[in-house]
Amino acid sequence: MSPNPIVVEQICEVPVEKIWQAITDKNAMKQWYFDFQEFRTEIGFEFRFWGGPAEDRQYLHICEIAEVLPNKKLTYTWRYDGYPGTTLVTFDLFQVANQTCVRLTHEGLETFPADQPDFARENFVKGWNWLIGNSLKAYLEQN
Repeated sequence: MSPNPIVVEQICEVPVEKIWQAITDKNAMKQWYFDFQEFRTEIGFEFRFWGGPAEDRQYLHICEIAEVLPNKKLTYTWRYDGYPGTTLVTFDLFQVANQTCVRLTHEGLETFPADQPDFARENFVKGWNWLIGNSLKAYLEQN
């Protein structure tokens, strides 16, 4: 896998606080991202969720909050139970006039097993582009 991080940006015509709520409130996240049992923006807080490309190929994701700068930045680790490798997911928020840019960066994908097709870089590229460019955008426009 390439050591280059995945970077996805989306400009949204909403205040930065609205995007911060969308990426930190578990009830909001359930509507556009994943369904978490618990989620808190506390450094060291671990959260878990199931996800995968098909019902018979679901993986337990184990994540830990690494950095929190309210209305600016949220970073957490991302790994899979039973597999080597740990990556870092960062949401950066930038106010631009009356719009907000959300930049998602996912780095460290090369630490995942190269022989596991579900962890291929192109799957993450496709998934993050859809989540940020479609799902998050639609959630923000409707709420």
